[in-house]
Amino acid sequence: MRKVEKTIHEIVSDIKSGATILVGGFGLCGIPEIAIDAIRQKGTKNLTVVSNNCGIDDRGLGLLLANKQIKKMIASYVGENKIFEQQYLNGELEVELTPQGTLAERIRAGGAGIPAFYTATGVGTPIAEGKPVKEFDGKEYIEERAIVGDYAFVKAWKADKLGNLVYRKTARNFNPIMATAGKITIAEVEEIVEVGELDPDEIHTPAIFVQHVILGENYEKTIEKRTIRAEEAIG
Repeated sequence: MRKVEKTIHEIVSDIKSGATILVGGFGLCGIPEIAIDAIRQKGTKNLTVVSNNCGIDDRGLGLLLANKQIKKMIASYVGENKIFEQQYLNGELEVELTPQGTLAERIRAGGAGIPAFYTATGVGTPIAEGKPVKEFDGKEYIEERAIVGDYAFVKAWKADKLGNLVYRKTARNFNPIMATAGKITIAEVEEIVEVGELDPDEIHTPAIFVQHVILGENYEKTIEKRTIRAEEAIG
């Protein structure tokens, strides 16, 4: 089954208000820019978005925040976005902060069909409030529920026309697990090749997890925070 026939706007036209969307990437690295912008243009509201963070004010998921399309954000880090801060303090945005490793495992568990797991991370902190606690070998652990999305937006480097995906470098942060945990996964890629051109050993996400593939162009690949090392004095 070929998965590259539809445009991104045709695909997101099915996304209804109140949907839960998993969004891959880390900061502004390896994010699905085209899918995010398509949702911005569609104007779908009351979204629950699961991602490592929420971009910055004018890039990535920050675009959806600025458009007041996100109702709830489940993330591990939110420190680069002033719009996020303002909406949270004004009571316009629900926030579920989750330790980064726990967030990754909640998504991975969702993709693996595991409904919940126990972790020591967060025991004795506000993270544990309201969650079941169980003791294993004399140590307390809290129960964390898995995450499954109605949709997953992921960014890959290459895909074949069946939807097998290859990620490049740090784009493998969160994108592969997001792809497994979405009921419908939309992958945008920089290159689409014919079936058989990808070495099976280099495939990171098998096609069974992917419903749609979109070829992206003109990626900005913005650097979130540019840091330049000073030249060392030549003695």
